[in-house]
Amino acid sequence: MAEPLLRSMVGERGRSVEHDRHRRHGSTIGGGAVRSLSAGGQSGTVDSLDQVTAEVVTCVACPRLVAWRELVAVEKRASYRDETYWGRPVPGFGDPAARLLVVGLAPAAHGGNRTGRVFTGDRSGDWVFRAMWKAGFANQPTSVDADDGLELTGAYVAAVVRCAPPANKPTPAERDRCLGYLRRELDLLGQVKVIVALGLFAMDGVSRLYGLRPRPTFGHLAEHVLPDGRTLLCSYHPSQQNTFTGVLTEPAFDAVFSRARELTG
Repeated sequence: MAEPLLRSMVGERGRSVEHDRHRRHGSTIGGGAVRSLSAGGQSGTVDSLDQVTAEVVTCVACPRLVAWRELVAVEKRASYRDETYWGRPVPGFGDPAARLLVVGLAPAAHGGNRTGRVFTGDRSGDWVFRAMWKAGFANQPTSVDADDGLELTGAYVAAVVRCAPPANKPTPAERDRCLGYLRRELDLLGQVKVIVALGLFAMDGVSRLYGLRPRPTFGHLAEHVLPDGRTLLCSYHPSQQNTFTGVLTEPAFDAVFSRARELTG
């Protein structure tokens, strides 16, 4: 597998969700393997990022989310009416040797749910990859679609929930059902030193994975040392609600990834 493909997510595209709802995705993510599966698969078998990706994109565990993501993919937003939506769960992507893991809430209905790549094709993604590019984690500052040439170096991007949820609000049961995928990615990304949590929901998800009690205090640029020695670095989510109102500014968001660069070396 060519080295650039290890850091990008191209995947199998071009089929409508009506005709290809449950087709297995052709992953381009490589990486090491570990034993023990915590969500899906058979216990005791060898796990890999490829395996996690394959299970994520065919997941139908949450009926409400399945119905919503597929409805959005059929009805579409008017400005994207001529596009074929992905309409399936969205896997993580990036560098298998990542020292930075970026965790978001869930794919956007007309962003990742449309393009098939997390934080791609929406305004939040514009902020995320511009900041990562400035800090040297991405080869370009934009993320328009899954075939735009974006590559991550030393970084991996995922979400707590892998399906676009109605009103961007997963239920606690949906969150917990999906967390096993993030747990497996953390196990497989053995070189990760820093986890950037984009928003309170993401921080709460990471906290649950680590069994942290009480939950760490959330705040922009707040840092917490996790039980395995990794650093949890918190950020306000780059949602339009935060960026349009000035709650989150570009310099403040850039500071998160500058700090992540310092911590990852």
